[in-house]
Amino acid sequence: METLLNYFETIPSLHRGIIIVGGLTFFWLVEGMMPLFGKPYKKWKHAIPNIFFTITTILINMPLAFLFLKSSNWVMDNDFGILNWLPEMPLWLYTVVGIFLIDFIGAYLPHLIEHKVKPLWMIHLVHHTDHNVDTTTANRHHPLESIIRYIFTLSGIFIIGTPIALVLLYQSLSVLATQFNHANIKLPKRIDKAISYILVSPDMHKVHHHYRLPYTDSNYGNIFSVWDRLLGTYMELDREKLVYGVDVFPDKQKNGHIGELLKQPFQKYEKPTITPDEDL
Repeated sequence: METLLNYFETIPSLHRGIIIVGGLTFFWLVEGMMPLFGKPYKKWKHAIPNIFFTITTILINMPLAFLFLKSSNWVMDNDFGILNWLPEMPLWLYTVVGIFLIDFIGAYLPHLIEHKVKPLWMIHLVHHTDHNVDTTTANRHHPLESIIRYIFTLSGIFIIGTPIALVLLYQSLSVLATQFNHANIKLPKRIDKAISYILVSPDMHKVHHHYRLPYTDSNYGNIFSVWDRLLGTYMELDREKLVYGVDVFPDKQKNGHIGELLKQPFQKYEKPTITPDEDL
């Protein structure tokens, strides 16, 4: 465990890039072998805006990464944050507790807040207007959301008292987990269900991408499913009933156009209320 943390404490940018590209390539290939939805869609054309937003996320986070390092060094030097206030524990347990705390405070809660606060929802909505969810959808985030997520993560470092090694380890695990649970792959239902008791499985997360409430406002988990199960935000929907997108932005052509997606957070609409649905 010490060797692992030492590696992530100084992980080269090239290695982080390999994790992103390698995971994307792997799950892209798996999608071709065992697709959840085999209906034809132009995968490369569909991927263009999603890869564009992946690149903008990287470009925004790279120059700001030094703040993660400075903040992590400060909390460690000053014994600040939850991890530093807990009793001394074995390194493996310290790592597990840290990863779970980051997943809750730095991922689940911000995601929940983005759905409940309208200006944040309008920004996050770009992620939901994908009509063909696959592994490239994982990093389909408006540049403004990349900044918002960065701020949440930075706040989480202070709250949790996270060393930089745990921050970078979690981010690497998060990239692979989200590429996995967004991937257009069809696992046997029993296996997917078994995975969902611990991790966010593909079927579980796809419910979150259903086009109508209340499913859109459920299954906020990033890596671990425990938060949704404990806090009452877990929902199930048969995979055959899934319809991707958002009902108030139904235009597939606009939702696949980079320029339109960049403008999307500034377009006005009233978030729909829960209405009777054959899915319920």
